[in-house]
Amino acid sequence: MKQKSKQDSKTVSLSSGESWGEVFKSFNKLNVLIIGDVMVDAYMWGNVNRISPEAPVPVVTINKKENRLGGAANVALNIQAMGANPILCSVIGDDDGAKTFLELLKENKLSAKGILKSKKRITTVKTRVISSNHQMLRVDEEIESSIDSKEIQALISEIKKIITSDKIDVIIFEDYDKGAINAELIKTVVALAKQKGIPTVVDPKRKNFMDYTGITLFKPNLKELKEGLKIDFNHNNIKELEKVVSGFIKQQNITTALITLSEKGVYTHSAKTKALVPAHIRNISDVSGAGDTVVSIAALCLAANLSQVITATLANLAGGLVCEKVGVVPIDKKQLLAEALKLKL
Repeated sequence: MKQKSKQDSKTVSLSSGESWGEVFKSFNKLNVLIIGDVMVDAYMWGNVNRISPEAPVPVVTINKKENRLGGAANVALNIQAMGANPILCSVIGDDDGAKTFLELLKENKLSAKGILKSKKRITTVKTRVISSNHQMLRVDEEIESSIDSKEIQALISEIKKIITSDKIDVIIFEDYDKGAINAELIKTVVALAKQKGIPTVVDPKRKNFMDYTGITLFKPNLKELKEGLKIDFNHNNIKELEKVVSGFIKQQNITTALITLSEKGVYTHSAKTKALVPAHIRNISDVSGAGDTVVSIAALCLAANLSQVITATLANLAGGLVCEKVGVVPIDKKQLLAEALKLKL
């Protein structure tokens, strides 16, 4: 398995610790358009001291409540945390969840200019009950059906306006199967991105999996890959994984695939390079939001013209770091830089 490949003259390949500092500074100049399903991640923190007399379930005594930005909005937070400028486009409801979501945007100094409201939908809210750093229960409030044709056209119109008026360095599709993205939107935006020379990055889910064609970087996890392709294979056999990914990216005209493999690391595959980047040993507390972090870092690396293996390595490192924290949290740029400086590439 090759670990590195020859890169073109525009692609950065790191050879010294000092270069990491330069790369991280370059992220500050980037504008990232994020399209996808946004949500509120709500948390109820408490203690368990007894079992309910009504049913064999633990009773959690709540002592703290917290709301955070989730889904595509968590990608925006990760992009912001790395010093880049996120521009978020999505559709929310016209309800209490929407009020909470917009308040969180304001608190986090994120623009709401690409956020549209719909009276026909509810804002996705995922409520997690946590005790002793363990998730006891999750309650989801959501509508999973696609936004209607008028809302699709309104969202596409807003996206076109932003791409035309702003300097966009990379576009991320953050797809959670909650209805903000459909085949028409994907086709229209990808065509416009190609026209403007903007790279596209996808964090997919099952419904739209095969609608993503002509993408620059496609980042499913292993479960999403199997569900999207509706096949099973021995992922522990690297040759089988390579064969499946190779066939898929040729069929879909995708430049690079980045497959996250949990504790096994990430596998990156293009016509020029195939590499398995192993995971770092971590004290895993919570995997929630790790995929958001991985796609955010990968997109920034792509926009900064970093090599494929460097991109996979840094994204893999960032995903592992956020798993050490409870709940959905963005990456810490200083911590990631400190970890990157330790890498021997």
